[in-house]
Parts: sequence; C-alpha cells; structure tokens
Amino acid sequence: MSRHNYLFTSESVSEGHPDKVCDRISDAVVDLYLAAYPLSRVAIETLVTTNRIVMAGEVRGPETVTPELIEEATRRAVREIGYEQAGFHWKTAEFQFYVHEQSADIAMGVDSDADKQKDEGAGDQGIMFGFACRETEPLMPAPIYYAHRILHEMAKARHSGRTPELGPDAKSQVTLAYEDGKPVRADAIVVSTQHGEDVSQERVLEIVRGFVDEVLPQGWVGRDTKFYVNPTGRFVIGGPDGDAGVTGRKIIVDTYGGAAPHGGGAFSGKDPTKVDRSAAYAARYLAKNVVAAGLADRCTLQVAYAIGVSQPLSLYVDLHGTGTISEDLLQEALRRVMDLSPRGIREHLGLNRPIYERTSSYGHFGRQPDNDGGFSWERLDLVEPIRAELT
Repeated sequence: MSRHNYLFTSESVSEGHPDKVCDRISDAVVDLYLAAYPLSRVAIETLVTTNRIVMAGEVRGPETVTPELIEEATRRAVREIGYEQAGFHWKTAEFQFYVHEQSADIAMGVDSDADKQKDEGAGDQGIMFGFACRETEPLMPAPIYYAHRILHEMAKARHSGRTPELGPDAKSQVTLAYEDGKPVRADAIVVSTQHGEDVSQERVLEIVRGFVDEVLPQGWVGRDTKFYVNPTGRFVIGGPDGDAGVTGRKIIVDTYGGAAPHGGGAFSGKDPTKVDRSAAYAARYLAKNVVAAGLADRCTLQVAYAIGVSQPLSLYVDLHGTGTISEDLLQEALRRVMDLSPRGIREHLGLNRPIYERTSSYGHFGRQPDNDGGFSWERLDLVEPIRAELT
C-alpha cells in the first residue's frame, strides 16, 4: 500500500559542479560530431581535476572533426560555465586526448544492412525508465523540479552579473512534506554555493534565501522550514580544483531525483544510437503524454533492449493505481503510436541533431521544447494519438 504522508528529498547540482563540467564537455563533443555528420557515433568520457581535462572514448565520424576542434569546444564550454580560477581555468588547463575509432564489433551489431533486411540494432543492452506525474506543471516530481530551479535561477543571475559574489559550483537539496500524496510545504532546504574570498556567509544566505523564496510556491517556505546554506561555513575552493569530476555520475540528478526507477545508464557523451540515452528520452515522452492525456496521475514506463536487436525486448507500464485504463491495453496502444526501435525513436524525436550540450545541466526532463528540436521528448503531441488508439 502506498504512503500518503511522508517527506521526500531530491538534490540537484549546478553546471559548475565537477561532474557536470564533464557532462557539458562530453555533450559538446557529441554536438560537434552530429553537426558535422548526423549519423556519427560518439561515446566520450571526460575527467576533470585541478588544472587538467582528460578525454577518452570511441567515435566514428568525419575527419573534419579534429582533436584541435574538440579541444576548442572543450575550452569554450568551460569558459561559458565561468571557470577562470587559478586552480581551473578554461585557457590554461592541460588537455589530454585519448579518443579512437569505434569498435568494429559494436558497429557490426548496431548498423543496418539493407541487403539482409536487417534494421539498425540497439547500441547496447540495458533497461530504461520514463516517468511523469501531476505534481508540477511540467509533470515532474516536485522535489527535483524545485531543486533544479533554485540552481538554474542562481546561475542565470551569476551569468548576468547580478550576483558576482557567487562562483560556478553549487548544490541544492529540497525536502518536501507530502500530505495525502501531494507536496504541500518545504520541510528543509540545503544549498551550498561557491563564493568569493571576501564574501560573508551572511551575504551568501541572503542571496540564496531570495532565490528559494522566488522559486518555491507561495506559502511553502515558513518559520518551520529548516535552512542550511553552506553548512561547512566556507566554499571558496570549488569546481574541479576542489574535487575531481567524471562524466555520467549524476544520473539521478539528470532524471527524476530518485522519485522513479533508473536503469543505470548515463546519458551525456553518447550519440542517440545508444539506447541509454534515446530510449530513456522515449520512455519519458510516452509517460508524459499518458499523464497529459488524463489516463493516469502517475506513470512509470520501462523498456529493455539487447545490443544489435532492433525492437525492445519488453515494454512495461505501471500507473500506480491512478489509471483510468488497463495497463495491458495501454502498453499495446503505446507500441502502435511509436516505433521504439532505435531508428524509430531517433526519427520520431529528431535526435540526430546537435541538441545535447544544453541538456547537461538542470535535468534532461521537465524542460521546455526548443524550436530547433531540443528537448523534443517533452512535447505533448502524442496525447490525441494515444487517446484515439484506446477508443
């Protein structure tokens, strides 16, 4: 039996968090390749530490994407985040490059073959989840949605020059109280943010409290809300100078903040033939449209793939007792409204485009679709097709 009254917590990290710096760099390389050739294959991992950026991985794409262009894109990404510090500077950090051609064995399993009537296979095995619920307007769980928004608003103010006291590295954590299964107030807020050497913690608290009050719904923050801002008392040394970062370590931050299952595969640094990325986007797309269609208040969807096999091995839907339709009927309807092969997903959502660097911070889900096709998995254009299949 599901609980109705409880506390639930999710965290977010800013674009300047060391792991997110790596996600940004890796996705900048994905975009570089897809802009040059939409069918490029990319699997890039990045590591950052004090004044050093290390990149490794496998690619298959045009020779016009040179190591020099990749280094240029890397330094541009770090500069745009805002790192010009003695311990990590976009211009002076050492860049090491260990990228080679994609494995022929992997390519053989993924490539299509018209002569043998073989469709393109999945780029790896694995399970992927999608989720949607009615807790917020973008149909995202409330704790992760507000944790993202606090940091996103802080970052926009920093970039605009409105809060020069703050640095790029930051983390947030939001604990919400649920009553009758719905979020009603903030029980605890934690924000740690990098700041200048001469900035007082009182000033940091004042800045952060302003963003929290701006972001959370009116009445959710009260006298009983617990506030923790820079609990250690100082956060001057931050980013890769303070802690090493690696691509793909913030997968719960990237998805639903722990409010829904995760298959385990990271998104950043991967082209859309990798179902870790593209099928997770498709699963979110379907779950969001199911909830938006009024068929349930909550929807979890799982798909599973085998490397080199085109169609998913399974599709599972759970409406958490909130549905107006049988899950079995819904599963079959979803298979009819969308081709869940890797090629079908990419074509339906237009994923072979340079749209990924922007996803690397503040969540891959719950964002507004962009005019150029970015965040296409957040569209609600399957609402009527799903309804039609069920009538």
